[in-house]
Amino acid sequence: MASPHASDVVTLADDERPHFWVTIDTEEDFDWSAPFARTGYRLDSVPALADCQRYFEAAGVAPIYLVDWPIVADDRAVALLGAAQAAGRCDIGAQLHPWVTPPHDETVGERNSYTGNLPIELQRAKMTALRDAIQGRFGTQPLVYRAGRYGLGDHSAAMLADLGFRCDTSVRSGFDYRGGYGPDYHAMPLKPWWVETQGRMILEMPVTTVFGGLLGGLGRPAYHRAGAGGRAALARLGLSERIALTPEGIPAERACKAIDIAVAQRLPVLNFSFHSPSLQPGNTPYVRTDADLAAFYRWWDVVLAHLAKRGIAPTTATEILAMAERRAGAA
Repeated sequence: MASPHASDVVTLADDERPHFWVTIDTEEDFDWSAPFARTGYRLDSVPALADCQRYFEAAGVAPIYLVDWPIVADDRAVALLGAAQAAGRCDIGAQLHPWVTPPHDETVGERNSYTGNLPIELQRAKMTALRDAIQGRFGTQPLVYRAGRYGLGDHSAAMLADLGFRCDTSVRSGFDYRGGYGPDYHAMPLKPWWVETQGRMILEMPVTTVFGGLLGGLGRPAYHRAGAGGRAALARLGLSERIALTPEGIPAERACKAIDIAVAQRLPVLNFSFHSPSLQPGNTPYVRTDADLAAFYRWWDVVLAHLAKRGIAPTTATEILAMAERRAGAA
């Protein structure tokens, strides 16, 4: 993916405060260490979405559930999330796991787990199938898309625009997935930007990952030039560290540090993310026990309190798009 032109990047106005957005990869339960497979997954974590939704409602946050094919096919998930969406207490977007999404015309494997690596017409067919399923089951056109494994391709923006999407949130700034056949986002911006395709505009809202440390602005390139051992040394010495805004593997105090860095960098939107199977113990490496799950929600207690302290309010996809359009009009 090419870096955007400076004029396409969305910035805060002098009198604007940043907001935050909670995006949830809402998906089936599967063994992350096993090979990709069309079948054999579970949906045991679906009931845990109810506790998640209650938690965020009590906190005054309307998360966006980026639902994939197995979730859309599950009556329990549709009833629970559909009721919350109809009441305006959450949003529904799309997340595409190609290995479980029809049509099943590709060989399942590591390379094809990134949608952008599939033949163009197969990409379009899977994206269309997921969009249509969401429309049929939830009664709403999804505006937001995330490629599973952050796997965008060269033609993704054009296809998203054709299918009525307005916002993509697949770019994980600061990460490079080329070692596993995926895209390279290591140098992509943290601020949103507009992508023009065939006369239409798609807003890219990257998942937020900041770089802290004594090296300041030089820390990000230093981090990416270093190997795994070098990156550990940079972090240990306090020179450069990569901090993603997620409760999965990032301690709350480091997330709060990342929030402060993002505010200093004047990011318009802080984009938090996690995977829905982490809402039930035993599905992901991050939540193995009941104690881990309790810690997961304590993480949000700490982080939401810090966001409130910094005057950063929650937002939604519709509000993000409106803000970006205002800034484009003011440019």
